[in-house]
Amino acid sequence: MKTIVNKSHKPLKIQLHGGKVLHLGPARTGQIADEAAGEPAVRRLVESGDVEIVGEGAHSGPAGQEQAPTAHEATHGHTPTTVVLPKGNR
Repeated sequence: MKTIVNKSHKPLKIQLHGGKVLHLGPARTGQIADEAAGEPAVRRLVESGDVEIVGEGAHSGPAGQEQAPTAHEATHGHTPTTVVLPKGNR
């Protein structure tokens, strides 16, 4: 897996093989297959400077070592609420 970074200030739709589309927001990262990095749509965006291919995926640490998930990966969207709401008859 390769990590791709949107360097532009606009959201991008990147056409991948098999009819798949990667929606990448401004200054966001995504992962694509190694074979997809050589596709014409991806190469065009890399040559224009809109995206950058960083290399291996976000979890490319030494073998046998697991990394803790970052806040963005752990939430999958909205941040969890940390406020304890009162319950019962008070």
